[in-house]
Amino acid sequence: MPPTLPISPTDRVFILCGAGVSAESGIPTFRGVGGLWQNFRIEEVASPEAWYRDPRMVWEFYSMRRRAASTAKPNPAHFALAKLENTLQDRLFVCTQNVDRLHELAGSKNVIHMHGELFKSRCDTCSRAPFADTNVYDPPAEVPRCKCGGRIRPHICWFGEMPFELDRIYEALDGCTVFLAVGTSGVVHPAASFVDHVAGRARTIYVGPESPENASSFAECYLGKAGQVLPNLFSVL
Repeated sequence: MPPTLPISPTDRVFILCGAGVSAESGIPTFRGVGGLWQNFRIEEVASPEAWYRDPRMVWEFYSMRRRAASTAKPNPAHFALAKLENTLQDRLFVCTQNVDRLHELAGSKNVIHMHGELFKSRCDTCSRAPFADTNVYDPPAEVPRCKCGGRIRPHICWFGEMPFELDRIYEALDGCTVFLAVGTSGVVHPAASFVDHVAGRARTIYVGPESPENASSFAECYLGKAGQVLPNLFSVL
């Protein structure tokens, strides 16, 4: 187990959460075994090209993902981050690569979902704001339409699209004094480069069951499940 890490009254903490955090709640990782879904490569069903080619197939994939996530419960890592947010308030910035709602179910109120949110949808044409969409069943024969005539799509950052809230994310990175990555693979960009962005200025820590590809970029690496490590990791001074 890692030592208890003190957080001073002036520290600003940035936490990046990866698939390993949700996997502990039973949510399959995005690619799953072999990176296939019904003999399609994941990139072939999670891209703008797939959407314009066969939107119903894309909705079938995301309906499957919603069903898998709908019964999942937060694990101790999610509750630990919600508790830390309650203590640090705006000195904590949580950025997740996960699209589930487990942070919010655990009580977190200010989480940035850089890759989107599985239980939200939006129009593929107009500027209508993303809206809650908790339907976990198969999509109707026709993909739903917006009032503008556009099609309703999952509120997800697909391959080839720009992650959400990057301006806020980099502002928080520039201001943080502690950077913690949890359960990330270290291969998905731009998230994998966040640690290099703060290197030399912030304390950099990794927690996860296995070393990430970018482990050499971290000053400290602690191997273990997030749900076991995070509840006792920080000591707020």
